[in-house]
Amino acid sequence: MSRKVFDLYRREWILRRSIEWRPPYNEAEQFEHDVDGGRGAAIFILSSLLLMWIVFFFWLPQNAHFPWFFWLIIIVIIGFFPVRWVLRRQWKVVAETVGAYDQPAERWQGLVRGWTRSNDEMKIIKRQLETQGTPGHTDSPLQPMN
Repeated sequence: MSRKVFDLYRREWILRRSIEWRPPYNEAEQFEHDVDGGRGAAIFILSSLLLMWIVFFFWLPQNAHFPWFFWLIIIVIIGFFPVRWVLRRQWKVVAETVGAYDQPAERWQGLVRGWTRSNDEMKIIKRQLETQGTPGHTDSPLQPMN
């Protein structure tokens, strides 16, 4: 997602955010990752779960009937973790300008956890640029990169 914003000094800034596919190294959260089995373990668990569901449906009697809420529960269970993953994933927020003849180019970048928080941070940065001329503020995750 990208949007153009003009700051207090009429410079054009480009605000964008993108999902981070690889989590950065974070010392505070290292305890969660020291027992991580990696992709191999995740693929094994998901494939065994899929195999279990296939065997379950092939061994059903032909006249077995499942109510509609059973299918709804299955969809909610299957969809919970991907939706949670997208909503809790880290997003990279970038604010950059090419500069002008009297002002240098700037690039600010930071990581924000969660889709809604990254959306809120984009709104805060837009408001900061329009009122103060800089994307950084006191509690901002953005840091100057140049």
